[in-house]
Parts: sequence; C-alpha cells; structure tokens
Amino acid sequence: MVPRYSRPEMTAIWSPEARYRIWFEIEALAAEAMGQLGTIPAEAARTIREKGAPRAAAISAADIARIDEIERETRHDVIAFLTWMAEGIGEDARFMHQGLTSSDVLDTCLSVQLARAADLLIAELDRLLAALKRRAEEHKYTPTVGRSHGIHAEPTTFGLKLAGHYAEFIRNRARLVAARDEIATCAISGAVGTFAAVDPRVEAFVAEKLGLTVEPVSTQVIPRDRHAAFFCVLAVIASGIERLATEVRHLQRSEVREAEEYFHPGQKGSSAMPHKRNPVLSENLTGLARIVRGYALPALENVALWHERDISHSSVERVIGPDATITLDFALARLTGMIDKLTVYPERMTANLESLGGVVHSQKVLLALTQAGLSREGAYRAVQRAAMATWTALGTPDSRSFRDNLLADAEVAGKLDAAALDQAIDPQRDFRHVETIFARVFAAG
Repeated sequence: MVPRYSRPEMTAIWSPEARYRIWFEIEALAAEAMGQLGTIPAEAARTIREKGAPRAAAISAADIARIDEIERETRHDVIAFLTWMAEGIGEDARFMHQGLTSSDVLDTCLSVQLARAADLLIAELDRLLAALKRRAEEHKYTPTVGRSHGIHAEPTTFGLKLAGHYAEFIRNRARLVAARDEIATCAISGAVGTFAAVDPRVEAFVAEKLGLTVEPVSTQVIPRDRHAAFFCVLAVIASGIERLATEVRHLQRSEVREAEEYFHPGQKGSSAMPHKRNPVLSENLTGLARIVRGYALPALENVALWHERDISHSSVERVIGPDATITLDFALARLTGMIDKLTVYPERMTANLESLGGVVHSQKVLLALTQAGLSREGAYRAVQRAAMATWTALGTPDSRSFRDNLLADAEVAGKLDAAALDQAIDPQRDFRHVETIFARVFAAG
C-alpha cells in the first residue's frame, strides 16, 4: 500500500524482514519437533536454532538483497531463503525443511501474518467503539431529524444515530474475531498433504508454538475458503466505515450543516475558494472502503484451485494480504479520529427539525385520529391534506404551521381539540424509549 495510507505497525507485519523471520521460526520449530521425534539429530535442531535465530533476527537490507540474488537464479523464493540460511548455519542446514513443502512454510506464515493483522484491527475497532460510545452518550437526547430517502421523516436523536453505528461495529468486531480464529491455522503436511514424509506431530508442535490450530485436511495448501471468509469480513467492516462516512458527508452539506469534520487551524479547504470546509476525511474513507471491498472478490476466486494445489492464489494474496489490512487499519484509525473530534451543531439540528413547520409529527397525529374514532384511511387523508398545505406554502405569505393547518381542518378539529393535538405532537414522545435502546446497544460495554 502507498505510504500515504499506511501505518508503521501494520506495515511491519508485511515487511520482508518479518516474513523471513516467520519462515525461519516455522523451519526451526519443525526441526525441533523432528529432533524430539528422532527424525533428525537433536543436535542439528539445536544448531539450526542457535545459528539461525541471530541471523534471522538481524536480517538486513543486504541480506534481503542476497536472498533476491539467489532467487533470480533458483526462481523459487523458499529455496532462496533456505540457501541463504544455509550460508550461515553450515552443514546442519541440510536437516532444515525435512519432509516439508514450500506451501507448509508459505501458508503457515500467511496465517501468522493475517492473525497478527487481525489483532491490530481488533484493537483499532475497540478504539473506534470507545469514541462512538462517548459521542453517543454525549448526544443521547440531542434532537435531530431522521431521514428516509434523504427526506425528513420523524424526529430521532443524534445519539441514536451513533448508537446504530456502534452496534454495527460491535457486530463487525465479532465477525473479525471469528475470522481471525478461522484463519489462524497451520499446515505442515508435506507434498499433497498426506504427511508421507513428515510426522503429523510436527505440525501439532509448530501449531501450538505459533498459537495456531492444525488444518484438518490441507491438501498441501490451506483451503482458501478460510481466506475468502477473512477478506469478506474486512469488506463488510469497510462498508460499515463507508456508511458512517456517508452520514457525515451528508450532514456537513452547506444546506444541512448539522455536523462537520473538525477544521484544523491553518487548514485550507480549496485552492480557489477560501471559504470552503470540505468533508475530506469522510470522502477519503469512502474511497478507501472501495479498495478494501475490491479485495473480497479475488479472495473468493482463490477458493477454486486445481486438484491438491496450484499457485494461482499466490500472486493475488501477495497483493491483497498487505493492501487490504493496511488500508483498513488506516481507515479505522482515521474514522476514530474523525468521530472523536466531530463538530456537532445541536441548534442547527433543531432548526432543520422545525424547518418544515412540524410535518415530521404526522404519524403521531394519524394515530391520535384513529384512536379518536376516525378510520385509518380518513385519518391519513386529513393529515396528509394538512401536511401538504404546510409543505407547499413554506416561505410564502400564506405559510402556516402544520399544527395550525390541522386545527383549521374541520375533520381533524371534530376529533381533536388543541390540547389533545398538542399532546399528540409532543416531541418528547419520540424519545420515550431512548434509554431502552441505549441499554440494548451498550449493555455489554
């Protein structure tokens, strides 16, 4: 991923240095298990660990260049790595990779990397959840208009809006935890996965030491349905990010102005128009979400490999593994910062809520009329009649509130007097169950 959208801790997981250290650890652990089982000399396993560990730990740019040089000749990355390790370990290096195949190293390493990446993503989700909870509590009873199809619907609160996003990210966290557990598998089963040249106990040993589970049937590669599920979860999380970012983008529009991204001192919104305060963070998040979602499809297409294995998945995963996790990590951090500093305008929310003369209370009047004896069809016609009169006259000399138009309607006035109407349209009725919703959403947190 480009540095602009990368953070060091996640990027480090995918560095050549990290990859080669994991490769060595897999090889060293396999050798130790074989040494205990008597498959190779125990002394050779100790030598591999004692001489190889410092070499892997101190791997440098020059060492990586040497591995690349060997690979240009061998045309095989794992063999190039083993050759480089042998240059430092010496004669006992011949006992490395006994009975293993390249996929044992590559797939197990990818599992370790994806599990580590998931841990960072889960931690970032926790920070986002904390920010959403804090802001939701802050605005639990801040009235705002709920919109359907982009049109004023009924009153809600800004806290309820944020609580809905919190609930979604709680679900996404659970999905990611499950995906991490599913991807954290180890395959040390040899060619075509039959354990013909390596004892299954070696796999169990390596898996335990790396914090992985054994793959029941690896067929030489770990089945890619696991990876597809993992990247699909990342895509779902990205969609949740975009949903929240889209909400902020709409609320920041000039004619809405109910909330906006924090505008830093010295920040410039436009090279041409000095007045501009653009939703650049949320727009950026929308774009980054598209990237992460885009990686779900190739992950799904990787599931269908030829027979026991091929490498059509390899080139795909070398791109989507780093890029999807690095991008999502950056996006989650950016979203957390945006929510944490989001500027909210309660007065503007109230003004917008009242801007259509009170028609947002139409359902409550409809229900009150039916309870007062009017048929639902008759009540709907009467309320809609008053609402349309209010709507079409807005901003004209003939403008009247929804309440006034209702009281001027003989059919409505025959069923509801002013006191009963005021009781029906009392805004507090919209928020009677806010506490119940918040208890549902935040009960576990």
